[in-house]
Amino acid sequence: MEAPISAAPVVVVGGGHNGLVAACYLAKAGKPVVVLEASDKPGGGSRTDETIPSYRFNTHAAAHNIINMTRIPAELDLAGAGLEYLPMDPFATGVFRDGRVVRFSRDIEQAVASIAEHSRADAEAYRAFMHRAIPLVKTAVTGLESGSTPGGVLKAAGSKLLPLLQGVKRAGGPVGLFHDLVMPYGALLETALPSDLTRAPVASFASHSSAGPHAPGGSFYVFWQAAYHLFGQWHPRGGSSALTTALTSRLEGWGGEVRTGTLVEGIEARTGRATGVLLEGGKRLAASAVVTAIDVQTALLDLLDPPLGGKDGTDLAAAHRGNAVQLVVHLATDRLPPYPNARPGDWNGLQSHVDTLDELRRGFQSAEARRLPEPVPTYCFTPSVYDDSLAPAGHHTVYLACPCAPYEVEGGWEDQQEAFADAMVAQVEAHAPGFTASILARTIRTPALMAQELRWPGAHPMQLDISLDQLAFLRPTRRLSGHTVPGVAGLYTCGASTAPVGGIAGSSGKAAALALLEAQP
Repeated sequence: MEAPISAAPVVVVGGGHNGLVAACYLAKAGKPVVVLEASDKPGGGSRTDETIPSYRFNTHAAAHNIINMTRIPAELDLAGAGLEYLPMDPFATGVFRDGRVVRFSRDIEQAVASIAEHSRADAEAYRAFMHRAIPLVKTAVTGLESGSTPGGVLKAAGSKLLPLLQGVKRAGGPVGLFHDLVMPYGALLETALPSDLTRAPVASFASHSSAGPHAPGGSFYVFWQAAYHLFGQWHPRGGSSALTTALTSRLEGWGGEVRTGTLVEGIEARTGRATGVLLEGGKRLAASAVVTAIDVQTALLDLLDPPLGGKDGTDLAAAHRGNAVQLVVHLATDRLPPYPNARPGDWNGLQSHVDTLDELRRGFQSAEARRLPEPVPTYCFTPSVYDDSLAPAGHHTVYLACPCAPYEVEGGWEDQQEAFADAMVAQVEAHAPGFTASILARTIRTPALMAQELRWPGAHPMQLDISLDQLAFLRPTRRLSGHTVPGVAGLYTCGASTAPVGGIAGSSGKAAALALLEAQP
């Protein structure tokens, strides 16, 4: 057990949702906590801004899924702090150029029935694929509560033994399961589903991972489709910033503090423990412990003094991120995308405008080669359809995203962003004739802008790839997955680049807080 420095607060570096979750658990336990955020407001990837006058858009995360698979909202009583989650059902819709629409409702049988309107073979194959995926997802969710440390997973595994055994059996045994997990998700879809009617929209959703269909070890991203059937997909009323507002309210109610516009330039640890942070301008803030909630490579290799050394430092420096990231276009419109053959609910979740799996594969390969994809794989969200706080009456917010825009691109983004956004709009127009005429205004959020705005290395939304070698208790490395730092007492890590995974989860923040409370009751 560590001896705390009782006169100083716990300092959390980074005010994204994971840092705020960590701070809330610490403050609830009676710890004095100060959260330092370099940006002008907290939230990180969970922000909502009026990027077009009178229209409010999520700047990064468009749906909150993983956090609703955990006990975090209930344990922190975020509903009592004003957070309301609205179900997005269907959670995804595949819209095709030929007018076909496939609706992926939370209820699997409803999704199967929608697919069967166009192909009985695809419908039965989808049902069978979800039958294979569900036990794997049930097992994986165990790691969301344990922080995905090996010990935590083993401790929680007792209640998930049956799903794990079912998953192994349905994969054809341990070798079959291993084969499934190391496959690229494109190859898995080509073996599991008969056509692009189901392959393309499932792959479009999987591309949220910032991994291409050809990347080895990416198959779990399409197995994860079952998670939306099991747990649903959710929109926070008021946009993603509603989560940040609720967490900040809870933190302040428990005596914690958030300081924005405060850039941390160093973490002091020359005595073998974290004793404080250095701020921009040379000011020092003493700390009883430090929790980093920013990119873990930046925290431990750039800010930490002395930097993490030895094999741990070498392994962390080798952690990788790809060049394929997101480009987002915000559109203010006077109506919803006019999909042919549309039905109520078609605008509730992710709307895929990807017609073929190969289109997505080629898009990621182009991005990795620093080229612009052609055509531009595009999906969209229209949350104003059920949240009237986001747009003026009778108008809508349309959030377009390309999951495989290159961070580094030949020729740079400045002279190419307008044409790229035009291509994304054209992709929607091809699936919703008349859409372009509904657009009143737009803003473009390039990878370069997003990297600068929140200091995200490479503009990567997960900070590091969530490949098999950097997932769960291997994230960001095996030795650093426990949210502590070998050789540095009082230093803890959380955020998208730490275990178990990125996205709107909060799991790493909770795990870091619990590790600190165990060491410093």
